[in-house]
Amino acid sequence: MTRPPLNRIFLLSHMRANTSLIGHILGSHPEISGYLEMHQSYRSRNDLRLQQQRYSSTDTIKHSSRYLFDKILHDEYKFLPAQLDLDSTKILVSTRAAEPSIKSIIRLFSNKPEAHPYADPEQATAYYIQRITTLAEFCRQNKRGYYYLDAELIRTATDNSLKKLQQWLELSSPLTSQYQLFSQTGKPGAGDSSANISSGSIVEQQSNYDGIQLPAHFISAAESVLKRLKPVMLDNAIDSISCEVNRIGSEAISEKIV
Repeated sequence: MTRPPLNRIFLLSHMRANTSLIGHILGSHPEISGYLEMHQSYRSRNDLRLQQQRYSSTDTIKHSSRYLFDKILHDEYKFLPAQLDLDSTKILVSTRAAEPSIKSIIRLFSNKPEAHPYADPEQATAYYIQRITTLAEFCRQNKRGYYYLDAELIRTATDNSLKKLQQWLELSSPLTSQYQLFSQTGKPGAGDSSANISSGSIVEQQSNYDGIQLPAHFISAAESVLKRLKPVMLDNAIDSISCEVNRIGSEAISEKIV
């Protein structure tokens, strides 16, 4: 029996925003295959074929799958949903608060065996600001084409977040806080490599970033960008769940770290 063509779920976010956790939760559902970042652009149907081939080289696409999942966390990978010619593409946009995100990025890359630009507070902050700006611009150009989720809520308001995700993705059975471990789970270069992701369940953790030095003006610059641009993401979404709604205007901004 020939498998029906797979539709897609895309998570647009930034590094250290619980995206590995969300990917594992979604990828454990019988109607969804995929859980990690494929590190590729999506500009045509050829890219969709490439995604399926690359995923199949390491993991199995379930016979019950309706969707194939990927997440996009970097501006270098282009995402043009109008060019993909899919019947039902589900797009999720998610962000996490500035300070814990940036400190987590710094800690992650400081622990790499080789020096990396994102271990530097200025470079990590610049990445976060640019990525938030890019996500807001996507939302501005794709009104009512995506759903928005605050990344923190997958841990702090798990039941409500999972119910919303099930509703948005039109899944026939609930998502759960327990998830599978896959072939690439916890491996370097395949998302979260900490012990938490290998636990197989959502852990409401208090992140400890003691020892991570992030100048106050970097934090202020990043928080300002998110505060101004988050309303763009919320206002243009089909539906959203957010820790708080801070509507102070949705004008585009360009801020530099000084």
